[in-house]
Amino acid sequence: MKDRLLRFVKDWTLPVAMGMGTVIYLVFAFVPALGGAAQFFSPLMDALLPVFMFLVLFVTFCKVDFHRMRPVWWHFWVLLFNLLFVAVIMAIALMAPATLQPSPSTKILLEALLMCTIAPCATAAAVVTQKLGGSLEQMTTYTFLSNFLTVLLVPVCFPMLEKGADVSFMAAFWKILSQVMLLLVLPMLLAYIVKHSMHRLHRRIVSIRDLSFYLWACSLMIVTGTTVKNIVHAEASLLLLMAIAILGLAVCIVQFAVGRFIGHFFGHAQEAGQGLGQKNTAFAIWLSYTYLNPLSSVGPGCYILWQNIINSVEIWLQRKKSKSVSNCLDA
Repeated sequence: MKDRLLRFVKDWTLPVAMGMGTVIYLVFAFVPALGGAAQFFSPLMDALLPVFMFLVLFVTFCKVDFHRMRPVWWHFWVLLFNLLFVAVIMAIALMAPATLQPSPSTKILLEALLMCTIAPCATAAAVVTQKLGGSLEQMTTYTFLSNFLTVLLVPVCFPMLEKGADVSFMAAFWKILSQVMLLLVLPMLLAYIVKHSMHRLHRRIVSIRDLSFYLWACSLMIVTGTTVKNIVHAEASLLLLMAIAILGLAVCIVQFAVGRFIGHFFGHAQEAGQGLGQKNTAFAIWLSYTYLNPLSSVGPGCYILWQNIINSVEIWLQRKKSKSVSNCLDA
């Protein structure tokens, strides 16, 4: 029984982490006796999340061959389709007032969907890509390019949707650049130093199997709890929340599918699928709260659940495929 439970947790780590994050938040939120503990742990969890994300990327970058980091053709096509998805949603949002007299709920829905497409590639996408047997170097390079595209799009798109949005180009540029520096460049620099100067520590880190993946699961548990909190306290109708969740799922599936379709032509379906489909939802939630209607943050909040369910299925299929190949070789 114990072995079966451990096997289940290992095979479905991401859904288990999301389930634990949901249950832990609901218990602390709705059990009055735990109110004091909830107030104590809330800022602690907020502080722990960036620490986990930093460690995830540091451990991942310890396995990267920095000499192989360069743009390739699938990067260009995935970025082009990402731009196309953003343009389609922006066109609908801008044409709707002239034709449909949309309600505020429709505008919130479109803003939520925009956040699910305009958000940059998640910094942890490299972790899942590694788990799927993809190229860490190509994924890391794409993450930088994706963040640069978001730097350009946000100052252009947001003022069109929210006329009062104070999104100057340079302010948005430096804000996003600082995020990229903290979440990508700093752990990469530290990993480079450890890899080339601290060989014993480097060997110790890379010898721990799936360390970055399980660190990512811990951060996912915290993010899921925060997402559930945002949904529970959202001042919106159940119908609107369901519409955002369902359409967010559709957008998630389309982006993963289109990314994998593009990647097939270049022999990198896993990397391209992760690049277009897995989004930095924590950053998207911050953008929503800062510049758009705060309710639009429910979009990326739901998206994080969908993308990690897809990741879990992909990892399960990859593990099943690897086991099948191993059995054939043994036979």
